Amino acid sequence: MHLSILIQMASGADPDRVVVSDEGGDVTAGQLHERAIAAAALIGADAERVVFLGQNSRAVPISLFAAALCDAAFTPLNYRLVDTDLQRIASRAAPAVAVVDDDMIGRVEGVEGLRIIPTSELLVAPAADEPETIGDPDETAVLLFTSGTTGEPKAAVLRHSHVMSYVMSTLEFGSADPAETGLVSVPPYHIAGITAIISSMFTGRRIAYLQSFTPEGWVDAVDTHGVTHAMVVPTMLGRVLDVISERGGGLTTLRHLSYGGGRMPVDVIERALGALPTVDFVNAYGLTETSSTISVLAPDDHRTAITAEDPSVRARLGSVGKPSPAVEVSIRDDEGVVLPDGESGEIWVRGEQVSGEYVGRESGKDEGWFHTNDGGHFDEHGYLYVEGRLDDVIVRGGENISPGEIEDVLRSHPHVADVAVFGIPSTEWGEAVAAVIVPADDELDEDDVRTFVRDRLRSTKVPEVVEVREELPYSETGKLLRQVLKTEVADSRSC
Repeated sequence: MHLSILIQMASGADPDRVVVSDEGGDVTAGQLHERAIAAAALIGADAERVVFLGQNSRAVPISLFAAALCDAAFTPLNYRLVDTDLQRIASRAAPAVAVVDDDMIGRVEGVEGLRIIPTSELLVAPAADEPETIGDPDETAVLLFTSGTTGEPKAAVLRHSHVMSYVMSTLEFGSADPAETGLVSVPPYHIAGITAIISSMFTGRRIAYLQSFTPEGWVDAVDTHGVTHAMVVPTMLGRVLDVISERGGGLTTLRHLSYGGGRMPVDVIERALGALPTVDFVNAYGLTETSSTISVLAPDDHRTAITAEDPSVRARLGSVGKPSPAVEVSIRDDEGVVLPDGESGEIWVRGEQVSGEYVGRESGKDEGWFHTNDGGHFDEHGYLYVEGRLDDVIVRGGENISPGEIEDVLRSHPHVADVAVFGIPSTEWGEAVAAVIVPADDELDEDDVRTFVRDRLRSTKVPEVVEVREELPYSETGKLLRQVLKTEVADSRSC
């Protein structure tokens, strides 16, 4: 199925239904369809790619569906990049038509091969006739540049068949209650921002856009718009909980909160379950290359785990639940051999929604299986545990050590607020375990930290290097920039 059909279906089913709300007011399905057609005419049928550079607003879904009507690849860019990096990525996306927020035009003006349309102009494009031709589902729908924290960003290819397979295999058309409203606070260049548009349009759930995230603004938006559904990344949730604690309440309309995009500390989700007992929590694990979610820890799983006396059941709060019925997931060793439950290896996934494809590179799939580069394991009941990126594994004296395991232990320390663990070069061991800690108070003691880990894990996992900082570096979508810390600490130790 092609994305252009989706906007036709939504408009045809209920043209007067409000589907988007932003700072400019409400937009109905019929209006969104008309605006997308007009924008497509402004962009032109010969466009190969439609770059989007801007913050959350109605311009995002208009541009996405306009690109689909032009059979062009929607290519949102990270506006938080420094100008030199942004211009380099924009050059890679060219030739393209670029829809750009008016206040950002100067950042990419002059990039060869970009024809710039200001967002303000796109939103008032004159009415036009809808293109008669429906595009090929196997053509590219979306190009998303990866974060590039360990090298030059890759452009992940998502075809219409991938993203629509994800939606159609998990949701029912028009199934949303008229009162349902989903808050979108992740930026347009994040896979969750893309799938929020597609899934909301498919179900009929209204999108309320938060232009950019602050915890106070997020809580205000939930209360103002009567938000029932929302998604956060781990770093957002803790800050939101702080706000409602300070205010003594809030989020009274919220019924469903999903989280993902990074490792969620167990203590944070435990705190959230206590603070918001009537909310259904969902841990969604997925990747850009898989068109978003492939595994889910459902609301009942959360409630069962938080009240369980059995440690193995309680531990499920640290899992990503069970794979979606629409995909296959297996754990493989370095030779591609499937490993039994309980053994750690690489997570492989296969299904109609899985792309595993990048511009200018060979397919990342092996007989349909995409190698995620995430380490993990299944327990005996089929719950999937993600242990982190394989690139982050510490190899100390020939032993593979998971940073996440050590981080989980350290986060349970009463004087640790946040922590990152990684390996740095060691003449004796190949790599040494290092930890950068954000203290919860003034009572943090480095020797006590080492003893704390030694008492709970074996001695080889005790951090040999401990540094204290006021904060850790995170990307705007909540991913810990572990490689940044690794480079900084290694460089400081070699001086």
